[in-house]
Amino acid sequence: MNRISILEKPLILQNGITIKNRFFKSAMSEALGSKSHQPTASLITLYRTWAEGGVGLSVTGNVMIDSQALGEPGNVVVEDERDLDMLKNWAKAGTENETQLWMQINHPGKQSPKMISNEPVAPSSIPLTGKLQNFFNTPRALTEEEIKDLIKRFGNSARIAKKAGFTGVQIHAAHGYLINQFLSPYHNQRNDQWGGPLENRMRFVLEVYHEIREQVGDAFPIGIKLNSADFQRGGFTEEESMEVVKKLSEVGIDLIEISGGNYEQPAMMGSSKKESTKKREAYFLHYAEKVRTLINTPLVVTGGFRTVSAMNEAIECGAVDMIGIARPFTLIPDLPNKVFNGTYEPLQDKPIKTGLSLIDNNLPIIEMGWYGQQLKRMGQGKAPKPNLSPWSTLLHVLTSQGKYAFQKKRGL
Repeated sequence: MNRISILEKPLILQNGITIKNRFFKSAMSEALGSKSHQPTASLITLYRTWAEGGVGLSVTGNVMIDSQALGEPGNVVVEDERDLDMLKNWAKAGTENETQLWMQINHPGKQSPKMISNEPVAPSSIPLTGKLQNFFNTPRALTEEEIKDLIKRFGNSARIAKKAGFTGVQIHAAHGYLINQFLSPYHNQRNDQWGGPLENRMRFVLEVYHEIREQVGDAFPIGIKLNSADFQRGGFTEEESMEVVKKLSEVGIDLIEISGGNYEQPAMMGSSKKESTKKREAYFLHYAEKVRTLINTPLVVTGGFRTVSAMNEAIECGAVDMIGIARPFTLIPDLPNKVFNGTYEPLQDKPIKTGLSLIDNNLPIIEMGWYGQQLKRMGQGKAPKPNLSPWSTLLHVLTSQGKYAFQKKRGL
């Protein structure tokens, strides 16, 4: 088998669903929903562009299950069928060219900023710390009844996604959002059945999975995005993550995407890669290799992949089954097609900086906004603009988001 054909080889999930190749477009925060949090024509155009570009599986940016719990402006919310026609249009566009399109469903928990949420909810009333504490209110601990309602909401959103024509869903259980908060002994200090030992802390994610499975049936793919660790003192550890992975595999999860970190420790941004990671490009490949010895469920690692040789090596060594890519898709929307026809040239990662340390020390302001502008351009039917000025981005972010611009935003 030659090098490129490995990436072209279809992946058949345990439920019989076929993904046409090994390219996985990981979720990015598009922030292209309407002011009332509905899907828009921009999302339809954006996902059609990626489908035409040859990706095997495309995952949407986090779609919220509750209109009272948002992660940022521009989130799409799916809590009932009022936007079903628009969701159908989105799904139809994103599944062109035999592409799998999975809706990522999420609840931010305490990671809902002040400008959006006066009283966010979380497993326990523990505030975010460090530079973030001024931008997020201290959360209120969820009641038992509220926890059960949220579980139902995850299932409901998944059912609507299926009805609209999305070909799967992904549960967001990483990056410090609500499910990750339940898993973390630092953020979850409850003394009931939802907190304490790992068996209790993983109860929420398992109940969410079972509720979704009940509402969508056995043949509909359910994936999950899970932290390898939180990289936070007292947080969710690698050892605990592996126990959760084994349990998820046991109950029948169809695909596991591995990530890491949270708003307080953003490892998913790849800000401090080890030398071994730089050589192999992917941030969490070593963890994936450990997990592969424990389960047979298909695995994805997202973050860092740039060269075809590193992508092929990751699959050849058996660590992963799909190659997760995010930011390169904002500049090369037809990346898979280019790989397959031999015209792909790896992006040269370069800092998005203005040259002013006061601004550049708050990189998420510029960097996330810069990539967000590329998504917006593609949503308008325009080509990406690799030479887009960081100053243009700064002006755009400040005029569109005001003081919210100075808060951390998710990249994946």
